[in-house]
Amino acid sequence: MAGGTLFLVVGASGVGKDTLIDSAKAALAGDGHFVFARRTITRPPDAGGEDHRAVTAQEFARLRDAGRFLVAWSAHDLDYGLPIEIAQELAGGRHVIANGTRAAIADAVARVARLVVVEITAPPHLVARRLATRGRESDAQIAERLARETPPYPAGVEVVSVANDCDIATGVVRFVAAIRLHGGPPANAAPITPP
Repeated sequence: MAGGTLFLVVGASGVGKDTLIDSAKAALAGDGHFVFARRTITRPPDAGGEDHRAVTAQEFARLRDAGRFLVAWSAHDLDYGLPIEIAQELAGGRHVIANGTRAAIADAVARVARLVVVEITAPPHLVARRLATRGRESDAQIAERLARETPPYPAGVEVVSVANDCDIATGVVRFVAAIRLHGGPPANAAPITPP
């Protein structure tokens, strides 16, 4: 059996990664070829956003040192880890969709046989509106996020871009279609049609 693909979903804050991943999880719920990774984060469980495993910084360090993460990184004063069990899912031929970051790509390339980076994009004015709506950042912090330059991807990494620039339903159709296209959809997969 061929191994599965790790789909590492990246994109700036406000492009709608969490929304697309959550909606894709519902859209692919009946398809056993796809699984969704649950991240471990040093963030309280009631902080909002994605469903994550909340740990203290000390517990995160212990898990990392024990080899319990496939990849781990730090961003915005938080630590993030993708569980090592992902490797078993991939070895079993299942495709894994994981909320990630550019900072984790090089480590992921070294640890999995097949990686596809799914970059979620949206125009700056829409990102600014989404960030303002969620209410976590000040106007100055939003401006700083929008001005941030992203480094180039490592050479040889397969990158698929998905525009999340209109309604959620259309964004989800694009996202799921990209994953199915690059993961090799099963023969009995239901077709994806625009709303």
